[in-house]
Amino acid sequence: MINAFLWGALAASTLVLGAFLALRYSIPKRTLGLIMGFGAGVLLSAVAYDLVLEASHDASGQVIVSLGLFSGAVVFFGTRYFQRLGKSNGDATNQKTSSSGLAIILGAALDGIPESIVLGLTLIGGGGVGVTFLLAILLSNLPEGIAGTTDLLESGWPGARILRVWMIVVIASALAALAGYAVFDVAPPNVIASVKAFAGGAIIAMLADSMIPEAYENGGDLVGFVTTVGFATAFGLTLLEWI
Repeated sequence: MINAFLWGALAASTLVLGAFLALRYSIPKRTLGLIMGFGAGVLLSAVAYDLVLEASHDASGQVIVSLGLFSGAVVFFGTRYFQRLGKSNGDATNQKTSSSGLAIILGAALDGIPESIVLGLTLIGGGGVGVTFLLAILLSNLPEGIAGTTDLLESGWPGARILRVWMIVVIASALAALAGYAVFDVAPPNVIASVKAFAGGAIIAMLADSMIPEAYENGGDLVGFVTTVGFATAFGLTLLEWI
């Protein structure tokens, strides 16, 4: 059980690493965009093979998978709506409030907690952690930590406070991985399939809504290539796991 907690903490740790990098260095936007593009490709592969495909195998019917995907996308959309609403209100009042920062935390939690739950699910039955999915989370969290920290710095947040915020997200993700292992160890296959599909829907929505557009905006035309490389790399790791 402690392994699930530690794996969850490790997967989310690149949020803090990204924060450290943003606080210490000025990361070129093109470099950040290319990292995000590669991470997006890895995540697309992880969603396809580690989440949706496995969910379809676990579920007694594909309607469960479809509903899970739809629910994840709807929840992400609702969260993003309130996130943008908070940023808009902050700009209107011309105040350096914590609304945008809290919205960023909420967005990171929406991405990270379902991912961590699924990461814990991969440990059920004595199996090892899903390497491809772990790599996908690590790579996607790094640019999120960098971009989120940069945004918070521009809002006037001190560095120490930003790091504390990301640490809270890391701890929440570790607890989510623990819950994924402990709570769903005895859950019916349909419930596990729903959780995987929900996480997949939320991640796909996040990729289309923010990660890929931001990657292209910062990284340019080369992002399409590195995204494909990321997908191929993760797919290769998946094949190695299947052997």
